[in-house]
Amino acid sequence: MLGNLSRLSKRESRSISAENMTGEKNMGALAREGTGASAAEGLGQGWKVSPCIEIGPEATVEIASVSGPGLIKSMWFTIIGIPRYTVLRIYWDHQPHPSVEVPIGDFFVGASGNFKQVSALPICVNPVNGYNSYFEMPFNKHCRITIENLNDEKMTLFYQINYEIGEIDKDAAYFHASFRRTNPLPYKEVYTIVDGIKGTGHYVGTYMYWQTNNNYWWGEGEIKFYLDGDMNPSICGTGTEDYFGGAWSFRTKDMKYLEYTTPYLGFSVDRIDNNNCDISNTRFNLYRFHVQDPIHFKEDLKVNIQALGWRSNFKRYLPLMDDISSVAYWYQTLPSKPFKPLADKDYLEII
Repeated sequence: MLGNLSRLSKRESRSISAENMTGEKNMGALAREGTGASAAEGLGQGWKVSPCIEIGPEATVEIASVSGPGLIKSMWFTIIGIPRYTVLRIYWDHQPHPSVEVPIGDFFVGASGNFKQVSALPICVNPVNGYNSYFEMPFNKHCRITIENLNDEKMTLFYQINYEIGEIDKDAAYFHASFRRTNPLPYKEVYTIVDGIKGTGHYVGTYMYWQTNNNYWWGEGEIKFYLDGDMNPSICGTGTEDYFGGAWSFRTKDMKYLEYTTPYLGFSVDRIDNNNCDISNTRFNLYRFHVQDPIHFKEDLKVNIQALGWRSNFKRYLPLMDDISSVAYWYQTLPSKPFKPLADKDYLEII
């Protein structure tokens, strides 16, 4: 990718923020009123008058509306609010339903909002909960981005959306991301990360937020990718920690978890009591981005994962009834199918 930095482009750079809400050329830093107006008193126009916006209780705000063709290059957010109650939606080319619909903490691989450093290529989270996305997101006709505040109290949103206007490659696909949660997972059922994908495209990432509801190791389950009408998976993993690039339960010989964040793979412990690896109600963040190994499909795609632990005799697997959330990231052609309705605030809540 660094090899492309020297290449000239005919596209024009633009940016949307609370200081330039339309992203128009020559229209930044003109606010006379805003959340920073009192702090900028006596300094005048252009001195950080509008660094952020407030979103009222149970309200939705459109933060971007851009005519194409164009290409989102990066997005940065941080909030004063509850990540699970802050929903990011992106709509492409005037489709009535979103192609991205994910609570903002989950999109940035940290569902609870408890800060964990993430140093992946597509997603970076820096101190403290500075959310950065570097997924390229091309569009032909239009891009619309909204933020919904599900909470019954107002929230504050800081944001910067950097994009380019101009022709895009003819074979460019549209970015999608979908959220799921099952709490608890029914006994002997597999967890569905995503299904109902129709079109041509490639799968590029998985984030999971996993709470164990039983003691002992929880990650024996295999991930499975069903491609283009598969009755049986074409791609089958060998274990949960294997898919996310780790091994042997992510643990050292003294039974302590080892966290890691890398360009493509990561694991962290969100909550643990006395660092006891085998106690129930521990929570984990796991991500894998298929940047070097995207999974291609021509017609349809379904992805699921087993939740398997061990029975107390450690001789037989135990199908788990855990609290599992996930985000699937992929690119595909339009039109895309609508997602299943997002759960209400009470079901989304992390307790």
